[in-house]
Amino acid sequence: MDGADGRPASASIDALVQRIGGGPGLHTLTVAEARAASLARRQLIATDREAVALVRDLTLPLPGGDTRARLYAPREGAPVLLYLHGGGWVIGDLDSADALCRSLANRSGCAIVSLDYPLAPEHRYPAASEAAYAAALWLAAHGRTIGVDQDRLAVGGSSAGGNLAAAVALMARDRGGPPLRLQLVLFPPMDATIRTAPPRPMPLLTRDEMNWFWDHYLGPAQDPTAAYASPLHADVSGVAPALVVTAELDVLREEGDAYAAKLRDAGVAVWHRCPPAMVHGFLGLAAELPEADDALYEIARELRSALDGDPPVYPR
Repeated sequence: MDGADGRPASASIDALVQRIGGGPGLHTLTVAEARAASLARRQLIATDREAVALVRDLTLPLPGGDTRARLYAPREGAPVLLYLHGGGWVIGDLDSADALCRSLANRSGCAIVSLDYPLAPEHRYPAASEAAYAAALWLAAHGRTIGVDQDRLAVGGSSAGGNLAAAVALMARDRGGPPLRLQLVLFPPMDATIRTAPPRPMPLLTRDEMNWFWDHYLGPAQDPTAAYASPLHADVSGVAPALVVTAELDVLREEGDAYAAKLRDAGVAVWHRCPPAMVHGFLGLAAELPEADDALYEIARELRSALDGDPPVYPR
């Protein structure tokens, strides 16, 4: 497997892809089969379930109904990140994000509240983004009841969760709050109108699979250019500062890179990294991949800086 510039990908990444990237494409499966296949793939990945000072399951009373969440608190009164898991809005749950949330909480010293938002196609757009926004509102108003600092709030997520985090940042600007110190956007899908595959095959996530996710998320009735679905089509001026991470060998790389550039052009403070030879979702491989663990430490440092101090001013 080669990188975008023709140089070899790391041997460790190649071995991981060979181990976990087999099987039929998710786009050839039913939703139930895809969820089962995702769970089976997850069991092939080594994870470190790090001990955190406090891990507690929650039920948040949101307008759309009671919603499960999980709190990871390394200390009392820590600033808080609302975390939204990946899975194309169709698969994934609290457990799929558990190892990453534990690592991020310990490395950043920030509390993480991971949200079990409603999945498509049972709950199509905008159910997930509205639930995520409602959870941000709840944390900003009631965070002290669960022992976190509700006045220092960020939103973030990986893959589909990164898309939802960007949508929440837009909603917070448009609807007058809550105030967000940061949006953490990790290898996100940002434009539902992009349907063609890159010329070079990418591991772990294909364009056919991404199109399948978009189709289940939006359904036939939704506008693929709607701002809260496709943030690349939004006016992003005035949104929260952003920490954007993409991956060189990711079918979604160009969308994430374009989002970072769009924010920067709009005068929004942006910290953007695109590690070489990394694949979609690589942070979930931190237990096996030193490069991913290094990147996780760097992300945690920037998250801590944004939440512990003043909102960041990244070089433009």
